[in-house]
Amino acid sequence: MLTQYVMGQRKALWDAFCHRQEIIQNSTPLFDVDHESIVRTRKIGKNSFRSILSRSEPMESMVLSQTKILLDDLSHKRDQFDGLIYMMFTRENDDVIPLYIGKAESKGRSNPISANIKDVARVKDKFARWGDNYQYHIGDLSASVLPGHETKYVTLKYQQWADSLFVSYPAERPQLKKDIWFWCKAWNKNDTGIWPEFGPTRLTFLEYLLIGVASSLFPEALLNREGHSRS
Repeated sequence: MLTQYVMGQRKALWDAFCHRQEIIQNSTPLFDVDHESIVRTRKIGKNSFRSILSRSEPMESMVLSQTKILLDDLSHKRDQFDGLIYMMFTRENDDVIPLYIGKAESKGRSNPISANIKDVARVKDKFARWGDNYQYHIGDLSASVLPGHETKYVTLKYQQWADSLFVSYPAERPQLKKDIWFWCKAWNKNDTGIWPEFGPTRLTFLEYLLIGVASSLFPEALLNREGHSRS
């Protein structure tokens, strides 16, 4: 009974946060897909070309609009925003089922602007952690899902992503198991996180709390490896 009560409280917190942030209303498809849920691909590279999964145009527009808020904040030295919080998820009726939760901070460790958000309107190699390069979500997932990538770029983490998202892989025409959605937001330092009692919640703590709550509620779905409360 205690476990059910605690889980019920956590689910209420999760649902309330998703409702306050209007995550379903403000989400977009992550990938550019056709009518059969096949993700479209494109070629990138200068000397040797490789295939990359295509982000949807609405997803790219959302990232650009939210990172613009961050860049404007930095350029005017307002220091109101920490960075970008984002989520990849599926939907079950009105429920948000998280697959991956992450962040892209505004400032770099040694740079006034993080490389993850700098020049995102012009260059898509990093793109707020969803870039085409290896060591970024789209680049590394493409290495697992699409043929033609060197095996050294195929990692266990993104093979797990591929298992979760795609019917089979590697494949020239990768088909999604279900619709995959994306949400992101420029996170203001004064925004309230998932625990209203904490009041204003900084981005790093928000990510930590969201992963912790989500991993207890959706342990089989969540693909985050760090901060995941596995049994």
